[in-house]
Amino acid sequence: MSSIAVLVSGRGSNLQAIIDSIENGYLKAEISAVISDVEKAYALERARKHGIKAFFIDPRKFPSRELYEQEVLKVLIDNDVELVLLAGYMRILGKTLLEAYRNRILNIHPALLPAFPGLHAQKQAFGHGVKVAGCTVHFVDESLDGGPIILQRCVEVKEDDTAETLADRILEQEHKIYPEAVKLFVENRLCIEGRKVRIIS
Repeated sequence: MSSIAVLVSGRGSNLQAIIDSIENGYLKAEISAVISDVEKAYALERARKHGIKAFFIDPRKFPSRELYEQEVLKVLIDNDVELVLLAGYMRILGKTLLEAYRNRILNIHPALLPAFPGLHAQKQAFGHGVKVAGCTVHFVDESLDGGPIILQRCVEVKEDDTAETLADRILEQEHKIYPEAVKLFVENRLCIEGRKVRIIS
């Protein structure tokens, strides 16, 4: 059974979607650790409610990102983690984690990449006047939201939408495709070929 760690900074609704998918039998995996850079992140509370080990690692206590990530990496290794999921984790990963978990880190982004990378993607898309928005699960590499794409889901932008209502509908789709992508990974059905991810049927 695959051992997963989830890195979080906020409320953790995508973490909850992964937890639910494990508990209902859709995902054959276990979450061995939830790690946050924010002490009061509600995601840590979600983890504790489900008996999952929850760790707050304060980046302010470390003089460099490398030393902070070494502490995160220690938790991952101590818990035999095979796959790392970013779920609303608001820090850019450095080479310490990227090299240790090359092609084993996934992220969910609330836009149809490569459009609208970075923060507030839903607001960016809404402000740009797009007719179709959505979300993307991708492998994490050195680029900002630029790693190979695994799954995407489209969300129609309605005439009466606000940035907030659009974000809510995108989030509903995030909760569906993130578990789907994790399932493909743990079943060894993803093959990275350059920029493309081939899904093995």
